[in-house]
Amino acid sequence: MEQTRTIIGAEYPKKVIPLIDGAKRSILMCMFEWRWYKNDFAHPVSLFNSALLRAHRRGVKVRILTNYAEVIAFVTELGFNAKKWPDKSLLHSKLLIIDGEKCVTGSHNITQSAFTSNIEISTILDDTYDIKRFTDYFETLWKR
Repeated sequence: MEQTRTIIGAEYPKKVIPLIDGAKRSILMCMFEWRWYKNDFAHPVSLFNSALLRAHRRGVKVRILTNYAEVIAFVTELGFNAKKWPDKSLLHSKLLIIDGEKCVTGSHNITQSAFTSNIEISTILDDTYDIKRFTDYFETLWKR
């Protein structure tokens, strides 16, 4: 059995940023809520966003799917390949797939509340079967 790791509450940036920093090829991301605190570089959300930007700048292909046009406009300006969810139904998924080898999923959004005060839980999966299923799920959503 491959390793599964639980992320509780404020642990999210501490556990996920190293995974992003270790990405070599690709990051696929579905995110319901996602914030950018442009004036607070030390904020945990800013540290997460900076890790994504570093990955992109070192050549990792980052694809992002989210609900909000303003987020899409901002991350597209930074050079990310991003799409707004096209349906009237909300994209409520929270998913991060790194190099097709690690998957982070659960209740965490990329927000101050999720990283500091909400009651959140997510998990890091290493299981190749699950990661394949999550990747197929992402690709199906991406094609819509």
